[in-house]
Amino acid sequence: MKLDYCVLGTNNMQQAIEFYDALFEGTALTQAFKTDRMNYWQCESFAFAIAIPFDGLPATNGNGTMFGINVGSEEEVNRLYEQAIKLGGSCEGEPGVRGPKYSAYIRDLDRNKIVFSA
Repeated sequence: MKLDYCVLGTNNMQQAIEFYDALFEGTALTQAFKTDRMNYWQCESFAFAIAIPFDGLPATNGNGTMFGINVGSEEEVNRLYEQAIKLGGSCEGEPGVRGPKYSAYIRDLDRNKIVFSA
């Protein structure tokens, strides 16, 4: 099995699009599709989306919920971590070795937790 796609909720679509456009710059993920409540980035084997919740209630992040993206190298982990922090994301764990992986943890502007690993 492998992760096929991930959707994170947002309360500010324009701000989230700007954050992720800048974060994904230089990666294989590019904007692929947009609707009135969702925006998608896609590469050959993975899709990522942000969404205004379908039920109309505010988007929230889950305590203990996160998803990981294998970005291929320690250098890319470091680069994406630094870029996320520069864009206003917050640190949930600086780059370093954790178990069998080199990883870094961030929260986006809506406080969704993401780990970049190699």
